[in-house]
Order: sequence, then C-alpha cells, then structure tokens
Amino acid sequence: MKREKLKVGIVGLGRLGKEYAKNLMFKINNADLIAACSLVDEELRFAKEVLGVPYLFSSYTEMLQLPELEAIYVVSSTDQHADHMIMALESGKHVFSEKPLALDTEECYRVKSVVDDNPELTAVVGFVRRYDQSYLYAKRKVDAGDIGEPFMVRSQTVDKDSIADFQMNYVLKSGGIFHDFNVHDIDLARWFLNAEFTSVHAIGGAFKHKGFGDLGDADNVMTTCTFDNGSMAVINASRTGAHGHDTYTEVVGTEGTLRIGRPSYKNRVEIYDQYGARKECVATFWERFDEAFLLMAKDFIDCILDGRKPELSINDAIKATEVANAFTQSFRASKIVHL
Repeated sequence: MKREKLKVGIVGLGRLGKEYAKNLMFKINNADLIAACSLVDEELRFAKEVLGVPYLFSSYTEMLQLPELEAIYVVSSTDQHADHMIMALESGKHVFSEKPLALDTEECYRVKSVVDDNPELTAVVGFVRRYDQSYLYAKRKVDAGDIGEPFMVRSQTVDKDSIADFQMNYVLKSGGIFHDFNVHDIDLARWFLNAEFTSVHAIGGAFKHKGFGDLGDADNVMTTCTFDNGSMAVINASRTGAHGHDTYTEVVGTEGTLRIGRPSYKNRVEIYDQYGARKECVATFWERFDEAFLLMAKDFIDCILDGRKPELSINDAIKATEVANAFTQSFRASKIVHL
C-alpha cells in the first residue's frame, strides 16, 4: 500500500527557504515537515512560532541524525549546496536542492559520484521554470513540431532594481549574476533546443551599481551562444529592472515563434490615472513562479512515494553549472569561450 506522507526537513530559512517551508507545512499534503535547520535565531523562531516545526537545529549534522527523517530540502546558500546534498545522501536521506548544484564542476561531479553510489535515493536540483504552466505548454508545442524546427532561444532574467543592494551582499556566495540568474535561462535553452552549448561570449558591466564591479560581477550582462546542432541563443540578465521582475523567453522555429512571459503582468487589471493607461508588473520571482515552486517541491515528494525518477537529472544541473562558469570566464576575460 502506498504511504501517505514523507517526513522531511529543511536546511536554510532565508527569503526563499521560508517560502519552501510554508509550502511544505501548509500546502503539500503528503509532506510532513518535522525538522528545520538554520544558523540564524530569527529563522528558527519563525519555524517554531509561525510554522510549528517540532524539531529545530542549528547544526545540520545533528538534524541528519534524526532517525525518522527521510528527505531533505536544501535551501541554504549556494556555496553550501554540494556539501549539504552529499551529507544528506550519505546519511541515507533523499535530497532536493535549490539551484545551482555548485559553483564549479569539480564540486558537481563530487555530488554526482555520491548520487551514483546511492541509486535507491532520489536526488534532484530544482529548475523551477520547467514546472511553470506556460513554459510546460510551450515545451509541448515545440516537441509537437508546432513551430517547426527550433533554432534560436532568446531568454532573460531581470530583477527589480530595489533588491540590488540585498543581492550585493551575497555575490561572493552566489557565484555572481550568471550562476544566480542565468542558470535558469541556460537550462531552458538546452531544454527547448535539445542541444548542448559549444561556445559562449558574454559582455556587460556594473552600469548602475558600481559595487558589483568591485566584486568582479555585473548588474547587466548579455551572452551570445552556439550549440552542437547549429542552433543559437541570446541570454540576458539584469539587476536593474525599474518596472518589476521580468522573466521572458522566446523560442524561434522555422515555422513560428513562441513568446513566454512578456509582458510580465501582475494581473489583467488596467489602471487609468494621472500616469496614463498602464498595467502593473510582478515585483519578485516568487510572485511570478509561486505556483511552479509549489509544484516542483511537491513533485520531489511524489517521485519518492511513487517510486519514479524525476525528469530533471543531476546531469542537467552539472551542465547548467558548466555553462554558467563559461559565461563567467568569457565575461571576465572578454573573449569567446568554447565548451
């Protein structure tokens, strides 16, 4: 008989971790969030007082020793993802991690080795746009041949300018704009074109927030890409969107084009006032993809309880990191990088 619930824990209760935890506690019926881990007292208070999580830990190692715990959601800082995944697997736990898998390929393959050694455990890295209903619909259109042969992807991730200062505090841990933003667009390009990157050329700079430049990063970048089947992509990222969060992808085929996510309207309301006629945009990535985040978190639980493999593989996550590293190398060296 199929089990009804899986006992899970979460490590990391920051801005995104809190949203994952709320979904696990209140919206995913076959998940039982029994443990949470954080180094921040305020985050542990949130888990206790708002969520009612029974077991709280400041030590990840100690949380993994909880005997009834079966699976872990890793929503810690990017530089901890690989270690936290490996520790979960080595303690016999299924593990889901937020993207990216790691900041360098050596770390990625260290995770893959442990995943390969534990085939009975489910391990997945989440790329949330694959769970968004609009992106899924577009993928079905592409696979059905509705736009002919796809040969170009244009994709961007743009955050609202108001959170740039917040992001600057995490550049060194997040790996920079290509890992933090464009891993999504990289994954989408591989997904839609069914191809692998062969060369990338990234340009950009710290045009508004000079502090990113001081950290070896940028606030706006653009990368042109080629693929092993002759297709191509243009991938952008920006931290300075004045209007809101603006995730957008275009897939161009020989018989048509699909445009996904633009304009990034908040709803269908039109406002007529002293500023003219306008529509409001979503402000954050969570507002844009809240349903997809819920479906992604739930799919991990369903895969374990149903005994099926997730669509996303560790190899997909490795490819995203490899290409994001190539983007970063190209940007810093001002040259084309071949993969």
